[in-house]
Amino acid sequence: MKLFTNTVYAVVQAIDEIFNDNRYADKVIERTLKSNPKWGARDRGFIAESVYDMVRWWRLINFLSPSKDTYQLFGTYWLLQGRTLPDWREFKGLDGDGIHRRYERLNNRAVIQSIPDWLDEMGAEQLGDKWEEEINTLNQQAEVVLRVNTLKITREQLMNRLADEEIESYAPKGYKDALVLAKRQNVFKNSAFKEGLFEVQDASSQLVATALDVEPGMRVIDACAGAGGKSLHLAALMENKGRILSMDTEGWKLQNTKIRARRNGISIIEPKVIEGSKTIKRLSESADRVLLDVPCSGLGVLKRNPDTKWKLSPESIEKVQTIQQEILQNYSSMVKKGGIMVYATCSILPSENQHQVEKFLASEKGKEFELLEDQKVLAQESGFDGFYIAKLKRKEA
Repeated sequence: MKLFTNTVYAVVQAIDEIFNDNRYADKVIERTLKSNPKWGARDRGFIAESVYDMVRWWRLINFLSPSKDTYQLFGTYWLLQGRTLPDWREFKGLDGDGIHRRYERLNNRAVIQSIPDWLDEMGAEQLGDKWEEEINTLNQQAEVVLRVNTLKITREQLMNRLADEEIESYAPKGYKDALVLAKRQNVFKNSAFKEGLFEVQDASSQLVATALDVEPGMRVIDACAGAGGKSLHLAALMENKGRILSMDTEGWKLQNTKIRARRNGISIIEPKVIEGSKTIKRLSESADRVLLDVPCSGLGVLKRNPDTKWKLSPESIEKVQTIQQEILQNYSSMVKKGGIMVYATCSILPSENQHQVEKFLASEKGKEFELLEDQKVLAQESGFDGFYIAKLKRKEA
């Protein structure tokens, strides 16, 4: 593959912003791609994939590179892929054979898997024998997964519609509304997306709304709704009948929910900002179903957010665990007696998952609930994101 100065420069600039200005990779890539409308699909794909790959393998690239110059780091990454470099002065002194020899001598798992030492230790401690394969899987590129909007189209119909446009996909077993694209591509410009026939949502994430066992006509609260992706799925499962409160403490996160709902042909979602404990108290015992898709480390979604591992710390994980338990303790009051609550994270750590549920159930408020079942979804087993989903029922008396 031939390298071009303008697209390599875009990659180098993006990497500089992500690591030196501490920006989020997805936002930097989005802004970079918008900066030059003349770039075609191949150029845009090269920039996005190169930036994500460099972020993913940042520690390993730095270890193998003879220099911390960003062009030299890019060159090291490029040679590591088994490719050749053009004769540019920016790449002077880079030796592909030497880089590969150094890589082959490596025996430090944290460097090989390109993660911080503390994360390797934490993962090994909490996941034991499963950690090595899990982090190896999470370092692979995520597939593009669609969730079919069953209010407007069936999975088979959408698959055929996409095939007509030469977009090949397959239906994974065990995920009734999911389609996986055979090849990565930007589907947001596709007419089927604009018509609200699908959303982009990982298959593991699609298990969360399904676990709530919703029915048409129910009153449902999505208490940590963010941009409303799972609220949209719940509305489809409820056949757009009933009421869904999409709530979040951050009002800006809810801004797109109404736009997305309109595109999906959904009218039962009501975005609501959580302004404090009073908001929760007013909704005491009001919901048939409550979804707590809580803030978490995000370690289960490293495939699609590789920069997460560079932004996390043991302290930030400890802090988010405190928030998780506070949400369980306070938001559980919104569930009616006999109602169901789902606690979910996109983390693979037991300390954020089953340990939090155990702690809640052992507490005074938790005594009103019983655990019906839980799912520990590891990326190495599912092929998709890592998730945890616990289904709890509030006792009748």
